[in-house]
Amino acid sequence: MDVLVFGAGAVGGYLGTRLAHAGHKVTFISRRPTAEAIKRLGITVIEGDQQTHAKPVVVPALREAFLNNETYDIILLTVKSYDAQAALYELVAFAPKPIKIITLQNGIGIEEEFMVELGSDGVIAGSLTTPLSHETANSVIVERLDRGLALAPSKPENDISNWVDLFDQAGLITIGLNDYRSMKWSKALLNMVGNASSAILNRHPKLIYSYGPTFDLEISMLKEALAVMKAKNLRTVDLPGAQATRLALAVNRLPKSLAKPILSGIVGAGRGNKMPSFHIDLMSGRELNEVTYHNGAVAEAGESAGIPTPVNTALYEILMKIARQEIDYQEYNGRPKKLVAEVKKYQNSSTNKQ
Repeated sequence: MDVLVFGAGAVGGYLGTRLAHAGHKVTFISRRPTAEAIKRLGITVIEGDQQTHAKPVVVPALREAFLNNETYDIILLTVKSYDAQAALYELVAFAPKPIKIITLQNGIGIEEEFMVELGSDGVIAGSLTTPLSHETANSVIVERLDRGLALAPSKPENDISNWVDLFDQAGLITIGLNDYRSMKWSKALLNMVGNASSAILNRHPKLIYSYGPTFDLEISMLKEALAVMKAKNLRTVDLPGAQATRLALAVNRLPKSLAKPILSGIVGAGRGNKMPSFHIDLMSGRELNEVTYHNGAVAEAGESAGIPTPVNTALYEILMKIARQEIDYQEYNGRPKKLVAEVKKYQNSSTNKQ
């Protein structure tokens, strides 16, 4: 197949390299410094003691991918969530119709934006659970080998078995699901564990979950998200190597003494010693942060459904204020009591409005 990978970061590099190694024609779109490195050296995926190398075609801009009437069987959108809308505008402007795309962003709400412009038949949702690191422009390290990819059509009746087979035959653990909303919300739920709190406090999630007050804050945050999912008739679904149903059970049904080791295990198993994605976004100096598509999206959905979400709202607003430098980062750096007290204000305000 002819595959276009829009974004050559860790996710794009991993998936594109595996597909290229499996014999597919892969073209990457990447910014010039990365594009030049890939042109010279190719891309290497490191999985344990095995390495997969490919030297794909790479171009620095989307419009160049469609010169000479080039066409692609599938486009993999692997940019960050906050860059997806700009990518959509470029696709509408330069890509010939119809467009078939797999959206691989973390978070909630991306697929709906694409369906408006491309139609539901053209959009397939993807959730990658494999943790990756991208230490150089042309190398990707796979942190865990027991994870994989879930795909779901934007219309339940659409057959996506050929796309599941595409990745499965390239050596990825791949499953197909019917409900993309439940899939995306389940992945977002897993992503949110220890993420916003860790970024705000500049501390590893393991420390967040070992301290009682911040652990309680996390439980409240997850309970809010699950309540919104219930109101929207969404269910938690398990993804390759990532058990969202176990997380939901621990949060909603188990006593704290039993829930804490389960959640602490999820934190430790999911990230190892790496800091989570919201912290990485924050440390990059950008004013944009994927918290918008996680805690922020939960807060927005909760408001429309009439479900109070003060903890998610607080974590989203505090983190975005830090990212925009409206709050000095040192105000919360290593100060969990400060964060808990501020979130409590949001909770009290929400209670008074009811």
